[in-house]
Amino acid sequence: MNARTRTLIAAALVLGIASGPAVAHAAPAAAPAPAPVSSARVAPQISTPPDAAALEKAIAGLGPEHRDATAALVRVGGRSGAWQGSSGVADVRTGRAALEQGRFRAGSVTKTFTSAVVLQLVAEGRLDLNRPVRQYLPGTVPEGYGKVTVRQLLDHTSGIPAADGPGDGFEEQWEHRFDVTDPHDQLTNAFAKKREFAPGSSQHYLNINYTVLGVLIEKVTGTSYEEAVTRRILKPLGLRQTSFPARTQTKIHGPHNRGYQATVAADGSRELRDVTEWNSSDRWAAGDIISTTADLERFTIALFSGRIVPGAQLEEMFTVPAVKDFVSGKDAAMTAGMSKIVLPDGTVAWGKTGGRHGYNTAIGGTRDLSRTLVYSVNATDAKGQDMNKVAFGIVMAAFAR
Repeated sequence: MNARTRTLIAAALVLGIASGPAVAHAAPAAAPAPAPVSSARVAPQISTPPDAAALEKAIAGLGPEHRDATAALVRVGGRSGAWQGSSGVADVRTGRAALEQGRFRAGSVTKTFTSAVVLQLVAEGRLDLNRPVRQYLPGTVPEGYGKVTVRQLLDHTSGIPAADGPGDGFEEQWEHRFDVTDPHDQLTNAFAKKREFAPGSSQHYLNINYTVLGVLIEKVTGTSYEEAVTRRILKPLGLRQTSFPARTQTKIHGPHNRGYQATVAADGSRELRDVTEWNSSDRWAAGDIISTTADLERFTIALFSGRIVPGAQLEEMFTVPAVKDFVSGKDAAMTAGMSKIVLPDGTVAWGKTGGRHGYNTAIGGTRDLSRTLVYSVNATDAKGQDMNKVAFGIVMAAFAR
């Protein structure tokens, strides 16, 4: 694979992430995952078992001395077999081995859950994708944004600019890590600005779109966003290790691997700063979910199988709008809650990545579920512009055939 191809793949995936040996094992071959209705008679994209050796290599040697990650948890599934593995440490101070069933901040994977709830409401006739969102939220969305539709929020083609935050740099964000943010304040801040582009004319991946959707879900369901997702997705699927932190919560409750950010100490040496405790209310419906690889794998299979969102609405999650990306000028890649990536061998994968300080996460797979992937990488620069090298290695190994 040449450098340009590697860069393109990494860019697509980002849009949406004392050392012990890797602890990995091949899981028993899983029962064939149910295929989406539209793909039931299509030959599977991937028919070979997961490459255990490549996956073990991708996560080998992680820990406090590794340049890119202190730990990784991986689950690969599909029709031809399954593989699970973990590597690294749960805590750099104790050197305790990484917890394979540990919880983690899944970041923007939250958007896939949010999108699924919105599309359920569309299927129930309670929302219309083509209707201006202002008609549902007249006191929230100003007249100047009156043409923005529900669909344009889902696929990031609304033109609504980002709300102001503490800054883009780690140190600035660190100083405000315990701030509590009200989503309505974010909307007021964003809507006070001039729109970036005419609705539907371009795509700009921004959290603000899903903050609006969170408020919309609350208005239509008459309950909190968290309760709506819990009732509609978490409880029906039995995702007992998945939760949303309370507005003022800073800890990850339950067993988890701690997250770290690599910084420069006063003496110029490399230092790992513990970033596990952090208030994520500024991300809310766009990125504050906490989960495990097992729960996210179950969610991914159920979603792709049409068991969460009905078929007609599910197509929105596999449809990329025919516009250009506002920043890069390249073809859009985001859908309603996910993104599309074409790998070098022609394999088409769909999914969502997420990044919170200390944690990079991804869910996804082929549309026919012949291969699925969920990972959590405790990246030491999880919000960096470039894709984490360990995560990239996991993706390439998982979809090898």
